[in-house]
Amino acid sequence: MTARAAAPDVLSLGRLGVDIYPLQTGVGLEEVSTFGKFLGGSAANVAVAAARYGHDVALVSRVGDDPFGRYLRAELDRLDVDPALVAVDGTYKTPITLCEIFPPDDFPLYFYREPKAPDLEVTPDQLPSDVLTGASIFWSTVTGLSQEPSRSTQLDALRRRGRARHTILDLDYRPMFWPDPAEASAQVSAALEHVTIAVGNREECEVAVGETEPMRAADALLERGVELAIVKQGPDGVLAKTRDETVVAPPYLVDVVNGLGAGDAFGGALCHGLLSGWSLERILRFANVAGAIVASRLECSTAMPTAAEVEAILDAGGAA
Repeated sequence: MTARAAAPDVLSLGRLGVDIYPLQTGVGLEEVSTFGKFLGGSAANVAVAAARYGHDVALVSRVGDDPFGRYLRAELDRLDVDPALVAVDGTYKTPITLCEIFPPDDFPLYFYREPKAPDLEVTPDQLPSDVLTGASIFWSTVTGLSQEPSRSTQLDALRRRGRARHTILDLDYRPMFWPDPAEASAQVSAALEHVTIAVGNREECEVAVGETEPMRAADALLERGVELAIVKQGPDGVLAKTRDETVVAPPYLVDVVNGLGAGDAFGGALCHGLLSGWSLERILRFANVAGAIVASRLECSTAMPTAAEVEAILDAGGAA
């Protein structure tokens, strides 16, 4: 596997697994006859998306000691994400996720992560301090806070990073990973003390700060010490707010094939825009188009667009 820089542009921590997607849409799994196998998991998808723009990217996670685990580490390398910090777990099997695809807005997910997914077994020794503090962007997720030892590892990493610039928390709350929503809110609150950017949809903001109205949610996140709050509003676009600036970017509309990867594509594009030093408005317009492109395709990780694909749409007047 290819050796890469010790301190990447983007360091992503969290969920990694195999997506088993039906190649027939509009029918339930019981009627599907063929499937595709893809790298998946939110943190991994964001890493792949950022790598598509030419950045040095590393993922911190775990896989099982099984064929799917070997596939994922090789696939990360093929997609230009450094897998050196993806450990092999001797206890738990690599998780798989299946979905049903009913365009334009119904995509049920079925997670097979029992009794536990190895990506929740990440330990602090997988995160060398020079890599953690040297990375220009550190991306972590609410899912990573759902169980130990991942929870303590993630909070320790955020503390060690010291609320450095571009320390991002993806508010990716999934109720099936949290028996108690109140516990999720408590853990998100603890993580928000250490991050500079938070990004999530309205429902995720409700778990994080008790607000669903976008402006109030953004204000509540800023009150927690976040420097940039991003609230995704679906067909109403995206709101981003700092203490000095408020931007609302309209959506870029497409015929949706599979909406499951759009948020991760947005996240990778957000990383690209931050690293490029763009204005907040340009970042949001670019990220909206990137998310829409992936929503128009079947898979997630291998559907992530290049910068040229996104720029072509923007240059043609898309997402204006």
